[in-house]
Amino acid sequence: MSLFSRIFRKEKMLAQIDLACLVTDFHSHLIPKIDDGSKSIEDSIAMIRRFKELGYKNLITTPHVMSDFYKNDADSILGGLEEVNAELNKQHIDIKLTAAAEYYLDEAFEAKISSKELLTFGDNYVLFELPFFTEPPNFAEIVFQLQTNGYKPILAHPERYGYWYNDFNKYIELKEKGVFLQLNILSLIGHYSPETKKIAEKMIDENLVTFLGSDCHNMHHLELMEIARQKPYVHQLVSSGKLLNATLI
Repeated sequence: MSLFSRIFRKEKMLAQIDLACLVTDFHSHLIPKIDDGSKSIEDSIAMIRRFKELGYKNLITTPHVMSDFYKNDADSILGGLEEVNAELNKQHIDIKLTAAAEYYLDEAFEAKISSKELLTFGDNYVLFELPFFTEPPNFAEIVFQLQTNGYKPILAHPERYGYWYNDFNKYIELKEKGVFLQLNILSLIGHYSPETKKIAEKMIDENLVTFLGSDCHNMHHLELMEIARQKPYVHQLVSSGKLLNATLI
C-alpha cells in the first residue's frame, strides 16, 4: 500500500471513548486576551464547561510565552488565571484550574532557565515548543540546561515538527534522553495534516507518548475532540496505561 493510500484510507470509527480517565488536560489556551486562545471571559467559561462535560477534573492552562510576540510572564498569566477562577467560583463550576506556560525556545527562554523563572506544574514539568520550520541549533543544549536545573522537559506536539518526519529515530532519542513527549489529540483526526496524523500514530505504536493534550484554543477544538473520541488510535492511547495525565492532579 502506498503512503498516499495509507494516509487517506477510510478508518473504522469506534464508540466515543470516555476521557474522564485522563483526569487532567494540559496544554490549552483558556486565559482571555493574552495569546491566540480565548478572546473573552465568556469564551473561557464556555470552554471550561465543555471540558467538565468531557469528564476532566483538572485543567492546567498554558499560555504562549514568546519574547517577540506573546510577552507573557508570571504576572500576566497568574493574574489572568485569578480572573478566570473568580468567574468559575461565581458560576459555581466545580473544576480545578491552574496555569503554567507553553514556552517558545528562544533566547528569553534560555535566560529564564538559569534564573529559575519558569512556571512549572506537576513534578516540576516545563512545557516548551520549537519552531515549525527548522530544529533550533541549540535544542540539545536547552534540554541539558533544563534537566541540570532540575526541570523535567515536556516537548509540546512533537508530531507537528515536519523536519523530523524523515528521521523518526529523533523521537526515540528524545524519549531516551528524558524528554517527555506530549501529543495533541487533534493530530489523530488529521486536523493539522495527514502526515502529522501518521507520525502521531507511529509514535503511539512505538510507545513514545507520555502525555495527551488538547492544545485547545477555542470551542471548535472542543467540538473536534468529539470526533477524536471515536478514533482507534485515541482509544489505543487512552487505554494503554502509558499516559501520565492523571498524575498531574
